[in-house]
Amino acid sequence: MAEKKEKYLNTVFNIIKYNLRTLIGFEFLYKIAVALIFLPLAVLGFNLTMKITGYSYLTLENIFKFILNPITLILLLLIIVFLTVVTLFDIAALIVIFDESYHKKKITVMDTIKIAFSRCKKLFKPRNIGVAFLVLFLIPFLNTGIQSGVISSIKIPEFIMDYISANPLYSSLYLVACLLLLFLLLNWLYSIHYMIIENDDFKEARAKSKNLIEKSRLKDGFKILLTQLLVAAIYVLFIVLGVLIIFGITKIFAHFKIVQSILITLIWLFILISLVAFSIISNGISYAIISTLFYRHKLEKGEKIVAIEYKKNEKGQRRSSKALKYAVCIIICLSVLGGTIFTYQVITGRANLNIEFTRQMEITAHRGASVKNPENTMAAFRGAKELGADWIELDVQQTKDKQIVVSHDTNLSRTAGVNKDIIDLTYDEISKLDVGSFFDKEFEGERMPLLSEVLKFAKDNNMRLNIELKPVGKEVDFEKQVVDLINEYNFKDRCVVTSQVYSVLENIKKYDKDIKTVYVMSIAIGDITEIEHADAFSVEATNVTTSQVDRVHNAGKELYAWTVNTEESINHMIDMNVDNIITDNIELGKELIMKSKNSNLINEALKVLME
Repeated sequence: MAEKKEKYLNTVFNIIKYNLRTLIGFEFLYKIAVALIFLPLAVLGFNLTMKITGYSYLTLENIFKFILNPITLILLLLIIVFLTVVTLFDIAALIVIFDESYHKKKITVMDTIKIAFSRCKKLFKPRNIGVAFLVLFLIPFLNTGIQSGVISSIKIPEFIMDYISANPLYSSLYLVACLLLLFLLLNWLYSIHYMIIENDDFKEARAKSKNLIEKSRLKDGFKILLTQLLVAAIYVLFIVLGVLIIFGITKIFAHFKIVQSILITLIWLFILISLVAFSIISNGISYAIISTLFYRHKLEKGEKIVAIEYKKNEKGQRRSSKALKYAVCIIICLSVLGGTIFTYQVITGRANLNIEFTRQMEITAHRGASVKNPENTMAAFRGAKELGADWIELDVQQTKDKQIVVSHDTNLSRTAGVNKDIIDLTYDEISKLDVGSFFDKEFEGERMPLLSEVLKFAKDNNMRLNIELKPVGKEVDFEKQVVDLINEYNFKDRCVVTSQVYSVLENIKKYDKDIKTVYVMSIAIGDITEIEHADAFSVEATNVTTSQVDRVHNAGKELYAWTVNTEESINHMIDMNVDNIITDNIELGKELIMKSKNSNLINEALKVLME
């Protein structure tokens, strides 16, 4: 009964602390294995699938044919099984470590691996296939912080979330779906514990988990969330305290540069080691929370708490532990020496961190300044100019009388309140419609502009245009008209023509090979540089990778990222060195790019340290 009275946070802390060395050791080895073996194997398997099926790249236009290929389905199924096994193995090992800690037993890394492997073998039974849904979809999708190191959070692309957020019906359906998935996840929360500790099959484990959490779903959900927030707050506080200590040292030892260098290096090294350790066990912390709740509920319900039985393997344990200590000591000594030399050079001015990056990253205003103005209108384009955007992105379509107008939607119901398609109306009819009031009454009377008006505005105001063609299939000489307008205003050196439909780019090149074309891609997998008629690529931000950017740059082409609106996502795109960021948040984008160019963060930190 003493265990039942123990405070929740104390239990969490104790089961982490009891086998902390094993926890860090396993997670360290596991993360290395994931980085060097498991993920490369998964990528190799996927690339092999593409090669066998004859695809060098995947986009939204061909991905469904690729997925429906029987060979693809078989190989993808094998990849999913592989990822499920690897992910479940990580979770199983954590559960084993915490189970031993709960029963006050020490366990080695090798014993942890052996037990986790033996308990995971049941996954290959057909009746347990449902655990793949829990491990690979439910947990990561809800971003609870309890996903394995292999499968991080599955992030829904920003453009899809923006579309969902803009539609009340879709927003409601999305919320309902998330709540249903959360309810399902909470019901199954302890199922893996039952599978690993008590050797149950998935169906039986689900039933036991549902019964265990029956009256505590919301309470457990809040406990998991609040505990993770507390851990995150401690993490941030730890960093802040470290920076403040360094600041104090620079003041106290301002005239003793060598002492200052050694102390700063030691503190930074301590912070770095602590943050690495925290990063390694962050996933473990989440499962420590769940394990704690699992045991507490079993005690409350009077369920028997089963301990995992195994034969300990102590051979060679002392020898490997001693070798590990020597290795850690050597690494720390070398780090202190190297860090002290580097810090001393920075403090004495012999090393300069004020790096000016040579990248020419630019900002494109998505549909103009569409946060403060109705999208794709002259008001939005003037706003983009005022906010300092480098480019304006706009969408064009053809009217019934073959005029090229600026509009994202093919149907006018959202922006003009008229349930008719642009292709079925003349420009005279469209020009009488109000496309500003839907955004705000302040813009009542705003009209849909012609592409020719925007070209004239851009030329007069030294703006560049990203012109996206959105064909519906009924147009006549659509691409030729756009090319003719661009040439009429002598604007082809100041614009790019883009589309999600590859045949549009082929036609643009047929009419004028000197106009720069950009392939807009929601999905971009494989060697997209092989796409012949695309001079550059505009890729949805969550599909952009560093290797992809490097490959595009090595081919002498550019890569744009869309639609990037948050500080985190903009900084991520800056770090990956994309050429152009298409965003609704023009001011934030300009500010973050300027900071990255001038290394302001480093400069400000150095100023604090040197004052």
